[in-house]
Amino acid sequence: MAKEEAKKEVAKSEGARPLVPFLDAERWFDDFFRRAFTPISFPRLRVTATEDIMPDVDMFEDGGDIVVKAELPGIKKEDLEVTLTDDAITISGEKKKEEEIKKKDYYKWERSYGSFYRTLSLPAEVQADKVKSTFKDGVLEIRMPKSEKAKSKEVKVKVE
Repeated sequence: MAKEEAKKEVAKSEGARPLVPFLDAERWFDDFFRRAFTPISFPRLRVTATEDIMPDVDMFEDGGDIVVKAELPGIKKEDLEVTLTDDAITISGEKKKEEEIKKKDYYKWERSYGSFYRTLSLPAEVQADKVKSTFKDGVLEIRMPKSEKAKSKEVKVKVE
């Protein structure tokens, strides 16, 4: 009978888990605040995720150019700024949106604002005086020709 009691004690013991209650409490708080502060709970309080403002950016090489494409829907050309340094390019801007709807028995007014900036390290030296950019249909494209020095550093390695 003593053996059965010993087995039960071993079966009940889960080992040392001193932090589990704290992890459970942390999970409870996270769940509570996630539910409590959603736009459904407070329709007037809008939670703006960083992804809503932060643009998606692609950087690639095309011929002798380094090309950066950024998706910037809802942003006006005059609200954009592009800055080029020796080894990086920064795209920044501000999104401003106001919408007002007036109907016979309905009124809605929404405003949203936000600013962003993205700094990307350049993979090679570029010719700053020959950089060109276009902004069309919410897509910013920046073409930066690589410098002759950067082009001459490229070496093709034969894979055997």
